[in-house]
Order: sequence, then structure tokens, then C-alpha cells
Amino acid sequence: MALRQALFGAIAFLVPGALSAQELALPDLPAASTTPRIAEQAHKIVIPNRPAPVPVEIYLAPSGPDEGDGSPDRPYRSFESAQKAVRANNRDHDVTVKLAPGTYRLEQPLRFSPADGGQNGFTVRWEGTGTAFPVLSGGLPVSGWYLADRKREIWAAKIPKGLAPRQITVNGRLAPRAAIEIPRNAVTFHTWGLQITDASWGMLASLPGQHRMEVEGMSWFTHRHAVVDRIEGDRIVMQQPGWRNNLVGYDTLARPVSADVARMFLGNALAFLREPGQWFVDADAGLLYYRPRPGEDMIRTEAILPRLDHLVSISGTYEQPVRDLQFRGLQFSHTSWEGPSGPGGYPSQQSGSYLAGELTDYPADPIRDCSWGCWPFERMRNKWKQQPAAVQVAAARRVAFDNDRFSQLGQIALGIGNNPEANESGIGLGTSAIEVTCSWFSDLAGGAIMVGGIEPDAHHPSRPEMGLRDILIRNNRIDHVSADYKEQSAILVTYASGALILNNEISDTPYDGIDVGWGWGANDPGGSAEYWRQQRGYYDQPGNIVYDTPTTLRDTVVKGNRIARVKQWFPDGGAIYHLSADPGALITENYITDVAGSGGIAIYLDEGSRYVTVRENVIDKVGGVWLNLNSQSHIAPRRTAMDNSAMGNWYNSGRLNGEWSDYLNNTIRDNTSVKEDSWPATARGIISASGAGNNCGSHH
Repeated sequence: MALRQALFGAIAFLVPGALSAQELALPDLPAASTTPRIAEQAHKIVIPNRPAPVPVEIYLAPSGPDEGDGSPDRPYRSFESAQKAVRANNRDHDVTVKLAPGTYRLEQPLRFSPADGGQNGFTVRWEGTGTAFPVLSGGLPVSGWYLADRKREIWAAKIPKGLAPRQITVNGRLAPRAAIEIPRNAVTFHTWGLQITDASWGMLASLPGQHRMEVEGMSWFTHRHAVVDRIEGDRIVMQQPGWRNNLVGYDTLARPVSADVARMFLGNALAFLREPGQWFVDADAGLLYYRPRPGEDMIRTEAILPRLDHLVSISGTYEQPVRDLQFRGLQFSHTSWEGPSGPGGYPSQQSGSYLAGELTDYPADPIRDCSWGCWPFERMRNKWKQQPAAVQVAAARRVAFDNDRFSQLGQIALGIGNNPEANESGIGLGTSAIEVTCSWFSDLAGGAIMVGGIEPDAHHPSRPEMGLRDILIRNNRIDHVSADYKEQSAILVTYASGALILNNEISDTPYDGIDVGWGWGANDPGGSAEYWRQQRGYYDQPGNIVYDTPTTLRDTVVKGNRIARVKQWFPDGGAIYHLSADPGALITENYITDVAGSGGIAIYLDEGSRYVTVRENVIDKVGGVWLNLNSQSHIAPRRTAMDNSAMGNWYNSGRLNGEWSDYLNNTIRDNTSVKEDSWPATARGIISASGAGNNCGSHH
């Protein structure tokens, strides 16, 4: 009898509202000697299943009534109202917010905290309805165009004074800002700025708005921006510390890696508006100038002026992350990150990272003494910043983007677990089980997806919740990205565990297709011999330590991607590029084609790459190198790039670089050179299966 009462008590506790003991009609249990009958009769107990809660649907429309209630007939107009309704239901229901087609012009970025995600195992979804993509826009439409300069074919329109975005959209595409190329031999470089040595450029001193002009330079792997302060005669005096920071490090403005490929531009002045499709904003006068492309009718031209520097911030805390939040069938557009417009400029280092602030012990002659690194520069390496993305995710679990569009954005489109300063919330890192699938990234000022941070907490977290784990990037299409920050790769993963980059289609980019890893081996166990005193002196600087434990980078898989026509501006890097130790890393079954130029590289294992398997990739029409390993032979007999293998790959062009030797334990075998397109059946199968294909349905 006591056992029966205990059993009933357990049932009542687990199933509130369960049947009574009489209703269950449990017989008295027999004595212990007949216990086999207990199992025989236990199957007669029937515990009713609790019915699943009915999912809640909330409706949102840009033309909803002022007093909408979220129903299909009276949808909410504001995201704030929809979020309140979500919070009222997400503790005990799955909730879907259905967005009607149209443009939602955001007054401020959308913020999703832990209260906005699913609670108690439920899920919150924000999704577009129908086949149209609702547009979450951070911009203002521009109208009222008039012909301002008939001779130069320049039109103008009034805009709010003070707005000075770095990007605008014209007829659905980003338009380039007014700029002209200046020969590098027309000036000389100094710590204060540029001395004009070619008298034909003396007219610069007479131009108005000099404090908004910019200098841009690019060469081997950096795209640098710095802002003018004033022009005095033949002296272009630059704003600081941005200019000074652009003179130190590697591939600098004054001493690029290759003078043969280096280019320099002057931008952001009305006098530079010379080419069709370019624009200029006079923020003080509140005027936007534009020179139309052939065939553009300015009466019908649609221009969008960004007023937000990002669109979405998703962030909890390490103790309470945002959970179970999904976005589907939405378009994110019209932002402009204005960081490079300030005194700090944009001293880019690589793929969205940049040097900021004042350097301690700045060298007296940086052009002579710090154009191939120096101790003051190495002191800052762990303090580089990251460009804030338009859509930011940090301190979050189980967040998904599916069948979304990211377009006409003024920076990296989607940032996952980046540095704290790259997030509006001030919380960085700490993301797991994030999925980006079947989405389209196109027409972006920066890269498409940036995963991970670059500060010490990114590679050696001070608390376990900071780590990045289980990131899935699959079946996405990425093209025409990094227009204004050309050094940014389409997809970057710095430090993460188990990142999967599968069956994406990447094309028409100025820099790399897929980049994995960070740190150049300096943060791996035992450090890198390249960064000791006799080389770069990194470890001699305060805060830069030799770790005895691995970084969080491990088990990365890059598989089934189709990458074409990348590396259109920079010789450095590769269509697929890898840095540092990555135990369990696999690069396999990718199809890489049309990497032009005499130095074009398909797959590049750079400094400190270890434990990487490169297997069964197809390399087609590569101008330079099909597989490059930076084995850093100049520091031999010390070793850095070790324990890698390359096998079973096919290539019809390019050469092999690097030391594949027993001493470094780098193995290469069974790779096949193919004449033109005479691919064997297995290689043809890999080509056919690569990319997004038709894996995403009609909504993609």
C-alpha cells in the first residue's frame, strides 16, 4: 500500500491534474515474493499527455493602424508593440511574428535581449510572409532632385543637415562615393601628412570642406582610410591619430608591401565628383549631389540615405544569453558605419580589424623604422578593434538566420561573437549554436559574415561562457561584397570550436572567399618562433604572453563550397585561407575557379597553420598557386607550420609552394594535375555538388 501511494504521488507531481488514485484503479500490490506481477500490471497505468500549447502568431505591417492589436486584420505597426506581445507569450508558447511585405523604416536599431528570445524551451520567430522580403531599413528616402550643375551633369537634393553617411543606395544598389586616384609619386609622406610635389595638384588647397576629405590607400592586403584636417599650400595636413596609425605595421600607406600594385585615392569632395554613378554629401548645407548613370531618369530615381550605423543588436549576458530566436525571409538594408570619418580613420590590419588609439613610444621615424613592424606596433596587436556589423549577435545561443537577405549595408553584414567594442551592447563573444543558412549577401561595403573576436578573451577565454561553439554557415550565396573595405573576406572565422562552413557560393570579391583562424600562430601552445626578439619582438611587449594551452580554434570544416572570381584587388591571401593551429581542421570537396592574376592563390595555409587536412578539392583556372604553405623557412631549424596534409586534390593550373617535408611532418600525396577540363568522374561530382544548388527551396 505504501508503494502504491508513493507511485501515485510521483505521478501527481509529474503530471499536474492527473487522475486520482481511484480513477487509476491501481490494485493493491502483491507481496515481494510475487514482484514479477508488478511489471505485468504496470502497463495498465495510463498517464494522459499534456496537450502542446497552441503557437501564438503576431502580425506586423508597416501600414498597420495606430491602435493595432497584432491580429491579421489589425496588425501592429511598431516593432516595440510586437516585442511587448512576444514577451507576454514566449514563456509558455512558441511565438511567430509575421511581417507583412513593405519597408520598415527604423528610427533606431532593434534590440533583442534575453526577454525577447524563447523561454523554457520555446522559440520566437520573426518571419516575412508571402514571397516578398520585408525590408528592415536604416535609411531615409531622398526626393526633390534638381539639376545643380548642367555642365557637369550633377543633380542635387535636400537632406537633413548633419547627416554624413559613407554610403547611399541609388536604384537599389550601393553607389560609389566621389573619389579620384592620385599618383603616389605626386606626394611625399610625413608623420603630419602629405607634401605635394607635383604642382598640378596644387589646386587641392583651394577646395572647400577640406576637413571631410579622405585619403585611401591599398596594396598587398590592407585598405586604409585617413581623414584630412586642412590643406595649406603644398601640405595636406591629416587628422590624428588615424594618419600616424596608418604609417606603422605592415603594408602601410607610406611603404606598402608592393609599390607596383599600390594605389592611392582622394575622396569625399564635390570637386572629385566626376564619374557617372558617384555622389557627395555636403553635411553642413544639407545637400546630396549625384551624377546619374547613362539612362537614369532623376525624376524616377530612388535614393536611400542611411541614418543608422547598424540595424539589429542581439545580446544577452554570459549568465543569461539570448536563446531560441530565429529570423526568416527578411531583408536587412541601409546602414552606414561612420567610424572611419573621424580622427581615427580606418588603419586596417586585415579583414575587418583596425588599429585605434595612441601608440605608446610612437617611433620618431615610423616610415623608416615601423613599416615592417616594430615594438610599439606589436604592443598593440592584442588591442586591435573590429568593425561593428550591421546585424550583431553576442552572448546568445540557438539563434538562426534562414532565407534572409543582407544588402546595401555600410559594413560587415552579420557579426557573430565579435569583440565587445564591435557590439552596441558592449558584450562580445559568447555565442553557440548559431545558424546562417540559405541567405543571400550582396552589394555590401564590407564582408558578409564575421565570426569570432580577436582580443585575448577570444582565443583564451577568461570564463568558459565566452567561447564560440557550433557555428553553422550553410547554403548561402555571397557576391559583390567588400566594396568600400576591400581587405575584408566574404566569410571570416577567427576563433571558434566546431565551425562548419558548408556548400556556400561565393563570387566576385576583392579579397578572400573564406578565411579561418587568427593570431599568426603567436597564441598557440609554445608560441611562434617568428615573434621572438630576434624576429618581431612580440613577446617582449607587456601583455603579450606565450600560452601553454590551445586556443579555442579547433575542428573547423570547410566543405562543398563553390568559390569563383575572388581576389580581384589583392595578391595576398587565398580563395580559402587559413591561419594558426586548428586541430581537426578539414578543407574538402570545394570547387575553386577563376582566381586570376599571376599571383592568385587557391588554398593558402599561412603562418602557424597546423593539423589541417586539405583533401579532394578541385582547383580550376588559378593564375598563381593551387596550394600555398607559408612554412617560414627563414627561421629554420625552428618550425611553425607543421602536421598538415594535402591529398587527393585535382588541379589544372597553378603550382605548389611551401615545405612539405618529414621534418615539418607535412604530408602531400596523390594529388592529380589535370589538363584543362578533363576532370575525372569523382572530381566532376564534387564540382556538381558544390555551392548552394537547389537546397533552399523557392524562397531563396
